[in-house]
Amino acid sequence: MEWFPSIEQAGSAAAYVLLYIAVFFLAKWIKSIFVPYRLDEQLTEHDNVAVAVSLAGYIAGVTAIFAGAVWPSGGGGFLSFWEEFALVAAYALGGVLLLNLARILNDRLMLHKFSVERELIRDQNPGTGLVEAAAYLASGLIIGGAIHGEGGGPVTALVFFALGQAALLLFGWLYARLSPYNLHAEIEDDNTAAGAGFAGGLISIGLIVMHAVAGNFSGWAEDLAALGLDLLLILVYLAGVRLIIDRFFLRRSNLQTEIARDRNLGVGLLEMVASVGFALVLILVI
Repeated sequence: MEWFPSIEQAGSAAAYVLLYIAVFFLAKWIKSIFVPYRLDEQLTEHDNVAVAVSLAGYIAGVTAIFAGAVWPSGGGGFLSFWEEFALVAAYALGGVLLLNLARILNDRLMLHKFSVERELIRDQNPGTGLVEAAAYLASGLIIGGAIHGEGGGPVTALVFFALGQAALLLFGWLYARLSPYNLHAEIEDDNTAAGAGFAGGLISIGLIVMHAVAGNFSGWAEDLAALGLDLLLILVYLAGVRLIIDRFFLRRSNLQTEIARDRNLGVGLLEMVASVGFALVLILVI
């Protein structure tokens, strides 16, 4: 077992760490262009926790994209280090742009029943911050999955991102429809417990969709068929996770009572963690 990396390995690792730092700061600057408010002002002058939580989810999404780009790079062993480095940088920066586009789609199509900007800036609603953070992470996981693997290219990455993002929007809408309470109304009414539960659902859906779109490209017919089968897992998740929580974790109550009536943040966090855990098990066993 080698305890210490070679000079070449240490140099390449340092180069990728520096690249991540550069992408990190560039991603923050790009986000400041896409959002209709000043990030630094909200974070420091207004101490806006909702915006801070949203930004934390954005950073997690950027990290997921970078991980998908760098591991593996997709060079297949035929590219030089600097060619692979440039490829990783290009995919990572392109992914950051897609992440900001995904945020616009998520806000306008999935959270269309209220103004996300108003909830974040005027009301400083932490539940909305949690939901937007989870949407950032979910989209980041999907983008990271779309650019992960070998055999494809920018076109296949864009196609699988588009399909994955559409699946996230569809199943996010379905999750809200299956909720035993008016999910959007609860989030708009500053119910952090409802926001936490929905955030867990979005991250879980993002994990499953990431698994569906990730991997080496084998051909359109084969990969699209596999994508469709994997997406069926989300229906299993949507039907199963709330049943498990209601029947086994909350024997003396239910999600509707604890989240919608009592605004029990503990139960919301429980649903969030149970949802993500359930999704992780699903993608590990298939």
